[in-house]
Amino acid sequence: MDSAQGEGRTAEWAVVSGRIGPLLLAATADGLVGVVFHAGEEVRREALGRITARLGVEPVETATGRLAEPIRMLEAYFAGRLREFHLRLDWSLTSGFNRQVLRELASGVPYGTVVGYGELAARVGQPGAAQAVGAAMGANPLPVVVPCHRVVEADGGLGGFGGGLETKRRLLVLEGVLPEPLF
Repeated sequence: MDSAQGEGRTAEWAVVSGRIGPLLLAATADGLVGVVFHAGEEVRREALGRITARLGVEPVETATGRLAEPIRMLEAYFAGRLREFHLRLDWSLTSGFNRQVLRELASGVPYGTVVGYGELAARVGQPGAAQAVGAAMGANPLPVVVPCHRVVEADGGLGGFGGGLETKRRLLVLEGVLPEPLF
């Protein structure tokens, strides 16, 4: 299947199922550009509309080509066989402070660990910007791969999560940060 084209950019998308429900993945020639939770029909339509508006392309559905490796890695992650994603990422859906925070998160908070909002703010030279870090996590276009689920409150609370707190709990259980629920 050919990729959609517009203004020199192309985009492909696919929906994959995992332990946390369906995920929409989107990629450009520069790399993985989007991961969207709970990708039922309405969420899928809204997400693809945002990608079209932001990138100026009409994405096409395919699970081959650009998305084959992200799909393989996500399947391995959810099976407990992958701890670090080695994927090219297209950061074009984020910028400024958010991009700086997300890049630090991606490179500096490994599998099985967590970081506080304030600590992450301090790592990017903005020690008073814990709330802004929370906003950056909420705007993360690449959750799971850029692990915003690993950012928690200083007192140990889970904090917020765009995919819902149950999804955040499941990801932290998968990584061994939280214990497996008894029932």
